[in-house]
Amino acid sequence: MQAVRVATQYQEELPVTRPVVRAFHIEIGHCPHCGRRVQGRHPLQTSDALGAAAVQLGAQAVAFAVLLNKRYGMSYGKIAALLRDRFGLTVTRGGLVQAVHRAARQAQPTYDALCATVRGSPVVTVDETSWRVDADLWWAWVYVTHTVTVYAIQPGRGLAQAAAIIGLEYAGVLQRDGWQSYRCFTAAAHQTCLAHLLRRCRVLLLDYPGQPFVAAVKEVLQAALATRDAYRAGGISAHGLAVARGHYIERLGRLLARTPSRRLRVRRFQQHLTVEFEAIFSFLFDPTLDATNWRAEHALRPLVVTRKMCGGGNRTRRGAETQHILASVLRTADQRGLDATTVVATLLTSPTRIVSPHLRTAVAIH
Repeated sequence: MQAVRVATQYQEELPVTRPVVRAFHIEIGHCPHCGRRVQGRHPLQTSDALGAAAVQLGAQAVAFAVLLNKRYGMSYGKIAALLRDRFGLTVTRGGLVQAVHRAARQAQPTYDALCATVRGSPVVTVDETSWRVDADLWWAWVYVTHTVTVYAIQPGRGLAQAAAIIGLEYAGVLQRDGWQSYRCFTAAAHQTCLAHLLRRCRVLLLDYPGQPFVAAVKEVLQAALATRDAYRAGGISAHGLAVARGHYIERLGRLLARTPSRRLRVRRFQQHLTVEFEAIFSFLFDPTLDATNWRAEHALRPLVVTRKMCGGGNRTRRGAETQHILASVLRTADQRGLDATTVVATLLTSPTRIVSPHLRTAVAIH
């Protein structure tokens, strides 16, 4: 055989991983003045527990378990099996539960700081989805800004729950769907979700083809979105945007002033548009606003996956609290382009509960 050339092939492989076992020799003493017991702490320790609880999972292992459970919806049993089979770590499901709860306790100040940031944000996108806690119907709420996401699993879908994170006096802009509780934020400006309105138009037109009112509403909403896109692309001036905005408001107002349809579902849609009228074209007054609540819907998708894979939610209220705290930290880290494992591991190795130094910048500059 005569050699012609040398070709290169690349292969990416996972490394063979073995657990690292660390022994911390901890000095224990007491204060000669007050007699209080004191003990040292290594920067890599995740707990001060000794005696029967002296064997602990390391920060990276716990952070990995948090990601698998809270981001990817894996059960604790499957996580324990993965850690055993792939990494040689022996841990029970109960041990994992306690470790994840401990991560949530360490992340509580960070969660509180994220909530404060959302309350002070000029624009918040909000949505909710059903959730189960101990088999009872609860609701998972989400509040999203450009740099922060906060989840809150709560036992209701009313105004009290909607206001739990941002406060009823919130005076920014709420980007939301047409759920009635949101309209009770009277100090806020509103942008209702046009995607929901257009979806209702499409469904109604499938059931009632050529229905003139619905077809006309759909045309107005689509034209408004096209105008917004043209303005953002530089094809329309600010003056042109203002003229078009007035035109769309006037057109939709005339449509809503028509005699209500004899079709019950069309009449209900007309009534809904009348109630939401002031919130429909806010994105044409401020083109930086989203015309939909897509940010919140995207943020809810990981919870929906978890809900389907984990029996609909959490078994306990403590589990629900751990869920929304850690999910908020992980999602915010993703928004900021941060390594979520590093964020969680740093919180776990802190001797006191602190606001994450990685997310503090995101909170401060928002």
